[in-house]
Amino acid sequence: MKRLVNKDDFPTTKEYAYLNAANVGLMPVSAAKIMTDWYMDVAINGSNNFNDLAEDTAFDGLRKQGARLFNCQPDDIAGGSSCTVLLSSIAWAIMPGAHENVVSTDIVFPSTIYPWTRISHHTGCEIRLAKGKDGYADVNEIIAQIDKNTSVVSISHAEYTSGQLYDLKKLADVSHENGALLVVDATQSAGAIPIDGPGSEADVIISGSYKWLCGPFGAAVMYLAPHLQAKLDPGIIGFRSHENMWELSPERLVYPNSAKRFESSTMAFGCIKGLEKSIEYLLGVGIENIYDHNLKLSDILINGLSDLGANIISPMEQSERTSIVTCFIDGLDTKIVIEKLKEQDVVAHKRQKYIRFAPHLYNCEDDVLRALEALENIIKK
Repeated sequence: MKRLVNKDDFPTTKEYAYLNAANVGLMPVSAAKIMTDWYMDVAINGSNNFNDLAEDTAFDGLRKQGARLFNCQPDDIAGGSSCTVLLSSIAWAIMPGAHENVVSTDIVFPSTIYPWTRISHHTGCEIRLAKGKDGYADVNEIIAQIDKNTSVVSISHAEYTSGQLYDLKKLADVSHENGALLVVDATQSAGAIPIDGPGSEADVIISGSYKWLCGPFGAAVMYLAPHLQAKLDPGIIGFRSHENMWELSPERLVYPNSAKRFESSTMAFGCIKGLEKSIEYLLGVGIENIYDHNLKLSDILINGLSDLGANIISPMEQSERTSIVTCFIDGLDTKIVIEKLKEQDVVAHKRQKYIRFAPHLYNCEDDVLRALEALENIIKK
């Protein structure tokens, strides 16, 4: 397999077989430089360069790159400090009432449902969690929870434990048939899997930046469908929420008729610059190319793990697969396995009782073979 990127862009790959993008993705040096240069400039020069205009337009580049990422318009994109903050603002904007329900799964990453749980404490809305097992939930079990009282279906596009991928269009169709919105956490998919925001018909798609988008902590990107942009009253607002942020009067609050209304206040703008650059880097490689590359690596990983007798819990159905490959090995303590892998310069991650491998664009076949060899050594000992 041909290497997709230069090792110099991700220096850690020269030493480690870093198979841990589902936990923390590596950031290209060019994106890290943009971010650190921004912080250094503000630290030394204050507002000399970061003036009112620069602050007003701080998100413009991210909106442009986010629109390319999600195949939409820049007005459909908002930036924020984290997936959780943007999702919380969306949750309070929708605020399902006492006779409504929110549908998710009991295997979802907690931050995907917690904002809705908080709403339930306020309004009394019902939280319905489809049952899953070993990081997998049948999409039909999710659909079975949806009815005419469903306000929101809130799911992860890819489950963080097993890497299971959901068909967004299928869930959007059922949600809309019942008058509900589909809200998607794409933190485990954006950057590694092509996502067509309008084509998926999801109403909201939000992704943190520090996993498959290869960005920094402290930034996130959101796609908001056009039909909601003039409708939702954000749950978190600040001086940036007004359509002209520098008209500084407490007597008015007029939101922009775009996703921009969810960009509320001052934040670590350097992180936004880093995310902008990392998305641009990934798009330069091509998300389709990254997706194909990562699945080929996971094929090698799955075959090798099977030969070693590992119990793989990640789905094998092509339509449900990502490059997250999760397993456990009978008789071995996962915590110790992860530690022993690290001693052999292989980085994977422990999730519950499982070993989770997550190769990305900066990995190559040699990294996977190195991981398999290291795991074989551990098993033999």
